[in-house]
Amino acid sequence: MTEFPTWLLVLAALVIFALAAIAGYYLRRLQVATRKQKQQLAELEQAAEEQRQRVNDSIQIIARTLLDEGVGMTEAAIRIRVLLDALQVEQGVKEEFVAFYTIADKTQHIPILQEWKKLSPKERFKFEIEMAALESEYRDFALDAARRILGRQF
Repeated sequence: MTEFPTWLLVLAALVIFALAAIAGYYLRRLQVATRKQKQQLAELEQAAEEQRQRVNDSIQIIARTLLDEGVGMTEAAIRIRVLLDALQVEQGVKEEFVAFYTIADKTQHIPILQEWKKLSPKERFKFEIEMAALESEYRDFALDAARRILGRQF
């Protein structure tokens, strides 16, 4: 029987040791990367939850201000609709607060912000009459929706 050269066994052991060290190195890097990714995901989830809470707080403030007559119904409806859409609420919530969606839809053609300022007084007056009629028509529904929205978290 021939003897296996010792140097070949030593070389094989060194190769196995080197491969094990490389595998250990990459395993450690993977563990660090995984931990970092989990931490980043947790931070993103926390930031998203904080943003969601800010949007919910804004909805509450607008609803309370509408009930206190501190903001126009049209403006409140548009703002609440935008905020509810930003939260990607379910269809059932949209149906529950359909008054805000209806008012926002029916006033969609009315210019806002800078475009409103560019309108002539006569054009503004025309739109104000239209908004007043719409607000009168949906007043009870919108105020009821504002009362029901108070204290809700979406």
